[in-house]
Formats: sequence, C-alpha cells, structure tokens
Amino acid sequence: MTDKTQVTKSAQDGVTRSSAQTSVSQGGKSGQAQRPALVPPVDIVESDAGIMLWADLPGVSKDRVNVRVDGENLVIEGEAEVRVPEKLEILHSEIRNPFYRRVFTLSRELDTSKIEASVKDGVLRLHIPKAEEARPRRIEVNVG
Repeated sequence: MTDKTQVTKSAQDGVTRSSAQTSVSQGGKSGQAQRPALVPPVDIVESDAGIMLWADLPGVSKDRVNVRVDGENLVIEGEAEVRVPEKLEILHSEIRNPFYRRVFTLSRELDTSKIEASVKDGVLRLHIPKAEEARPRRIEVNVG
C-alpha cells in the first residue's frame, strides 16, 4: 500500500498543508507485485531554511532504510528486522518483518540535491533545504 502525501504552501496564510491519497499498487507500475506496507507516522516542520521531517520507523536500522528522490517524489522505505533470541519460538506474531513505505510530492522550491538524512533509535530525520532563490532575504533600503 502506498500513501502519497502532497505538501503544498497556501499563498493566503503561508501554512504548509498536506493531503493524503492511498493507492494499492507499489511504485505505480502495472504488473508489479504488491507488497503490504505500513505507513509510518511523520512530523513535518517548515522554516525559512527548509523542511525538517521525522518518520517513525521502529526496528529499522540504517542499512535497511532507503530514501530516494524519484522525479518530484520523495520515497521513504524501510524494513524492520525482528530478531528472535535463540531457543525461543514465536507462537504468535502479528507483524514479523514490517515494511514501511511513504511517498511525498515535493515542492519545486526545495533543493533535493542537498537532502540530509540520519536514523537513530528507529526515527528517520530528513532535512530538505529550500533553494537559495526560494529563501526569504532582507533587502537593504538606502537613503536616496
């Protein structure tokens, strides 16, 4: 399952809004196998410098997370690994190795070539800076 969220900016109030739309196919290509996915909860904060995004991916290590930009989409994927101690047997498990996936449509004012990503304690942190021309700047007024 793919959750696609579009982040847009309202010209009237300057507030970042998001709207979610869910589709069943993975990657949008017909004929591609479907894989059940959990939609990770995220927090998104906008500043003059860019956007900070935190995604909860419990059980996902650095080597099992995939963050990529595909066209105008930011794709976050990760697979958690649930380790079972030796000599123990799972009698009941609701989620074995969960797969997380979330897709965001990015604004053109963001500089996707400078995205910074880190993961710690199951939380993915992304910083997506605004392009220089999209950042607010102060213009000095001279006495004439």
